[in-house]
Amino acid sequence: MAKVLTSRSENYSQWYNDLVIKADLAENSAVRGCMVIKPYGYAIWEKIQAELDRMFKETGHVNAYFPLFIPKSFFSREAQHVEGFAKECAVVTHYRLMKDEVNGGLKVDPSAKLEEELIVRPTSETIIWNTYKNWIQSYRDLPILINQWANVVRWEMRTRLFLRTAEFLWQEGHTAHETSDEAIEETRKILDVYSTFAEEFLAIPVIKGLKTESEKFAGAINTYCIEALMQDGKALQAGTSHFLGQNFAKAFDVKYASREGREEYVWATSWGVSTRLMGALIMAHSDDNGLVLPPALAPQQVVIVPIYKTPEEYTATCNRAHAIKDSLKKLGITVKVDDRDTHKPGWKFAEYELKGVPLRLAIGPRDMEQGTIEVARRDTLTKEVIAQDQLTTVIPALLDTMQKDIFNKAFNFRAQNTFKVDTWEEFLIQVEKGGFISAHWDGDPATEKLIQEETKATIRCIPLDSSEEAGQCVRTGKPSFRRVIFARSY
Repeated sequence: MAKVLTSRSENYSQWYNDLVIKADLAENSAVRGCMVIKPYGYAIWEKIQAELDRMFKETGHVNAYFPLFIPKSFFSREAQHVEGFAKECAVVTHYRLMKDEVNGGLKVDPSAKLEEELIVRPTSETIIWNTYKNWIQSYRDLPILINQWANVVRWEMRTRLFLRTAEFLWQEGHTAHETSDEAIEETRKILDVYSTFAEEFLAIPVIKGLKTESEKFAGAINTYCIEALMQDGKALQAGTSHFLGQNFAKAFDVKYASREGREEYVWATSWGVSTRLMGALIMAHSDDNGLVLPPALAPQQVVIVPIYKTPEEYTATCNRAHAIKDSLKKLGITVKVDDRDTHKPGWKFAEYELKGVPLRLAIGPRDMEQGTIEVARRDTLTKEVIAQDQLTTVIPALLDTMQKDIFNKAFNFRAQNTFKVDTWEEFLIQVEKGGFISAHWDGDPATEKLIQEETKATIRCIPLDSSEEAGQCVRTGKPSFRRVIFARSY
């Protein structure tokens, strides 16, 4: 297989696009700004979905589904929410087509205009809180802990596969609570779920933090987030969890009878991650040879390639490969035997390197005689020969080691590309180099906006683990009591 990827050093953006296309993850569709997620890409998303769904259910959440279409009037009930999403909404105005007698083809039937336009779901707070009004009467009905797996539409003009598309897949949680403290606890709990998932499955280290007022979700009191650093030095927001206070409860008049017999407004949260995680997975780990997938999320953790010249060798090596596959499958490992006789082994090796399969096993006639097998690691591109009777011990341990090594590599990269900066001159130099910049900020949104206009760097978050530290704002010199994380971002 010929080299198919632009190198990261030559053009990082083109490398990313090449990799998404050539590794059969996704492609652009006939609808501008939308993507087709191909089977291999969707298989990775299914692994992400399955693990997160398990984690949500372990914390007491259940799945439901709400309509794709939302009456336009719902959005106007929460002022900040409508302002935040108004420019991204796709609107349905008619419900029927008719034959165009003049020009041929079809046209919109002008008599089929909707009485009220419908918004194609950009997020579901409004339709869900309108529904919760019918579900909640008393404190006995609380908490409601619901998650939805769905698609949403946000009409983006500048799109990039997985990272920013007009339509994307996600999960969105929407919970209702008796008290503010309970809702805040839920918000932080989900943030911890996201952080754990990112680090233990995606193998991506993240910073947990709080968004500034200008960066928080439209309609939220507070937005918590996890921020990751990509190999090009840009930040990527990998997940958000929002404390909504009583904003949506008041907008949709959702009240409950309290334990003391008083009528109170419900407290709310919402939270979500999307197929943007696919972009994070690609950009955090992959190299110029293709994808590097953490074993925990690889659709196939092991591929076995038989090596042969004669029909007899083909039969013998394939039979042995399938026997090895069966023994590894019993350990919960996903294994594929590539016994296609239409492609040569070298072509197969290149294909699985491109697609990021963690371990590649090759077995030929000599291995059959000696009871050995070649094992190649995708992350380090190293090979070793081991005894076949050791596979059920070696392979699980090796996959576990790879998962940790991939995380540690990303963790070390972030550590080496996180910089404390105290002067504006240092800030300007560092922002061009990329990475996370830990610097003081005076807390003024005007200063935040000024820094963004001058450098294209934004405050990614106020880290939750940061302690008070007296200093001076990197831009204005005014007093500051805590460092924040700046970076250019996706």
